[in-house]
Amino acid sequence: MFSAVLNASGRSARIAVTLGAGVWGLYWIPLRALDAAGITGAWAVVVFYLLPVVIWAPVAVVRRRELAAGGWGVWLSGGLVALSFVFYAGSLIFTEVVRALLLFYLTPVWSTILARIMLGEPFTRQRLAAFGLGFAGLIVILGVDQGPPIPINTGDWFALLSGLLWAFAAVRLRSDTVNHAEEMVFPYFVLGTAIALLACAIPDGRTGPVPELDAVIGVLPWLLPVMLVMVVPAAFFVIWGTRQIDAGLVGLLFMAEISVGTISAALFAGEPFGWREIIGVLLISSAGLLEAVWPKRR
Repeated sequence: MFSAVLNASGRSARIAVTLGAGVWGLYWIPLRALDAAGITGAWAVVVFYLLPVVIWAPVAVVRRRELAAGGWGVWLSGGLVALSFVFYAGSLIFTEVVRALLLFYLTPVWSTILARIMLGEPFTRQRLAAFGLGFAGLIVILGVDQGPPIPINTGDWFALLSGLLWAFAAVRLRSDTVNHAEEMVFPYFVLGTAIALLACAIPDGRTGPVPELDAVIGVLPWLLPVMLVMVVPAAFFVIWGTRQIDAGLVGLLFMAEISVGTISAALFAGEPFGWREIIGVLLISSAGLLEAVWPKRR
């Protein structure tokens, strides 16, 4: 259905993944708005996954035969993506944002290694150069004063685990030639909701109290459009695009989230954006362009 509208070329897939990652770089805006409205901590993640379940349900009904025919495979693919990003969202709650980003964005390394072992995808000099640019930009933006990204608390382990899970998810999506993105989106949101609910049971004060029903109803007038315009399309673009290109490249393109997040936080939250941030964004963008535009070389 939706997949047929998109051109399944490598360039279209790169654009789709980059757009999806860029949109995820804006998620801090509605998440902060939810927090201000009384839906705090892990409960904001629950709401973020539950509403898309309702929105995507009609598509799941229309494609119920394809979803059933996908069997456990479609739920495994969707579940791996859900696990990855629920753990990532949890890491932002349970540890410092800087540490969460550093540990999660080791994922291009894991993805490339797994893709080499499981799918036989080559590791090129161009990929090595892109790694260098991307990680240099990440370090420049986040600074090196935080020390090496070694897990020291629950949130750190969440971030590291989320990167590993996303690497497995990217390889799984790439190797699944039976199911389509439309089928995988619904399990992603359903299982994401369930996992986020389990995360709310973690005995930590940062999970937040159970939100009042009035608070949830009060945010729907602006949150539903955000889900329709941002969250649901971004999930589809990422899942669709990841199936078309190799897993290591997906990890690199996902660094667009850092650039978008850095720029948007400077524009709308008054966070610093000086030469360090400018240089970091340029380096990260160069890493994505190196892979997306230049022809591959061994």
